[in-house]
Amino acid sequence: MKKEQITLDLFDDSLASFLEKNGKTKESIQRLDFSEKLMEKILPLCRLKAGEIWQDKVAGHRVGVLDATDPGGVAKIMEGEKADLAVHDPPYNVIVGNVNTRNLFKMGLEDYISFSRKWVQNTVGVLDRNAHFYVWMGTDYKDNFQPLPDFIILMRDFEVLRPRNFITLRNQRGFGTQKNWMWVRQELLYYVKGDPFFNVQAEYTDIPKILRGYYKEINGQMTENMERSKSQFIRAGNVWVDIQQVFYRMEENVPGCYAQKPLKAIERIIESGTKEKDLVVDFFAHAGTSLIAGERLKRKVYTFDVDPVFAEITIRRLERFRKTGRTGWQWQNPFPELDRGARRWI
Repeated sequence: MKKEQITLDLFDDSLASFLEKNGKTKESIQRLDFSEKLMEKILPLCRLKAGEIWQDKVAGHRVGVLDATDPGGVAKIMEGEKADLAVHDPPYNVIVGNVNTRNLFKMGLEDYISFSRKWVQNTVGVLDRNAHFYVWMGTDYKDNFQPLPDFIILMRDFEVLRPRNFITLRNQRGFGTQKNWMWVRQELLYYVKGDPFFNVQAEYTDIPKILRGYYKEINGQMTENMERSKSQFIRAGNVWVDIQQVFYRMEENVPGCYAQKPLKAIERIIESGTKEKDLVVDFFAHAGTSLIAGERLKRKVYTFDVDPVFAEITIRRLERFRKTGRTGWQWQNPFPELDRGARRWI
């Protein structure tokens, strides 16, 4: 098999091994938040400018280049509609690898909380009477675990939102260290507005139950948990151990987009709190994962990003999924126009 004949139509472990042996496992473009020059090259390829919205004619999704803190921009994409669920992955306010660019920077905590207050307020304004609100929030242990603690305190001011749970996604791959516990967690805060329904069936994993015990008397009969259970599989609970963080070996990987959230995690969130044709909003599109999850689950998604590059990636990812069934680019380039003489992947 020649390198130029490789396709991912029948991707499997044997092809992965072949690609690894031939040096094909590195992402084809560097992290976008590390390279302002690369972002400048991509900008002319973007179909949207600040304030513009792309309307999907197939399923009614919308993608915009908007500011999450701007009430006018949020109102523009919503057009009076109300969302059944919001899932946000805002910037964590940390500098990674001592790099400071327009996309990777750290502001003062007071400014970050002020920024957060604005987009939370805008989210509350577009939620339906009964709705779910999820937000991924990072912590910097070198800065007293901020901004997580102060963000949680901020959320007390929004009395219309009730805290529901504190979820931890346990990554299978982590940040190694010889002087600390390996960092393998991602935190997800869950709030509700009103009294939305919860689809408990969406919480079941594919991990079989193996531990017997926990005896309890039911109607005069002593039973144990396996007898009382409605499923042979365990529920995810609020510590998710069955989801792999995204990296280059996974089809859903979007090269250049650092720390994208796993598609399975977003689908679990959406499936647990919405029904088909319900509206989901995501104010920080980034790699477009919420849009792909909504498309696969037949939910309508309105999402946007302040940067045209990530809005373009979001639209391209949806178009690629519809044409090929693939959820990402793995180690290919979302912008093949940048590859001189390279095969034009969709």
